[in-house]
Amino acid sequence: MSYTCPATDELSRRLSRGDRHALADLFTLYRDRLEQMLHFRVPAQLAGRLDIDDLLQESYLAAAKRIAAFEHSGEHSPLVWLRLITLQTLTDQCRRHLAAQRRDAGRELSIHARMTIPGATSASMASLLIGQWTSPSGVVMRAEAIQQLEDAIDSMEPIDREILALRHFEMLNNKETAAVLGITTDAASIRYVRAIRRLKEICTDECPESKP
Repeated sequence: MSYTCPATDELSRRLSRGDRHALADLFTLYRDRLEQMLHFRVPAQLAGRLDIDDLLQESYLAAAKRIAAFEHSGEHSPLVWLRLITLQTLTDQCRRHLAAQRRDAGRELSIHARMTIPGATSASMASLLIGQWTSPSGVVMRAEAIQQLEDAIDSMEPIDREILALRHFEMLNNKETAAVLGITTDAASIRYVRAIRRLKEICTDECPESKP
């Protein structure tokens, strides 16, 4: 999905001039997509502790403070810029909560509890894929299947795993994905096709009941 149109182009130009009203309009326009990204990226261990609305509000305030950076970044996509700021806000919150957990002498983190940075998406990807593809009769094997699929996704090259996450789960288009990763659109397209092919191979091997 792409929101590129004359109206958003004009908002982008106004944003590059430091127009805070344009920032407010663009953030409202992209809020649903940023929220979707956060739901996907929040580590499962913090899902009950991080409020998505609070993260979005913090992200907007951070963007307002850094509005001049958009003008000098050479970034022509306000969505990609706002997504980066939102992801940085999430990363900062994850680190704060992880530090707090480590300071809590009365708690022990399970060896199975992975407090990952938002870029490591294999756990979220595996859980969502199993939810989409596993039949009701396979619910008993759900936990085992999730772990198997997560391990298999971890075996993919990091950039291919991230491209799969951006395109398949965050629903970014090829141009936006290329901008996020700092690669050409041709390279992003080729890697996405390869990642999809690899995902199908993984699901055939690891999840007999899956239907990619």
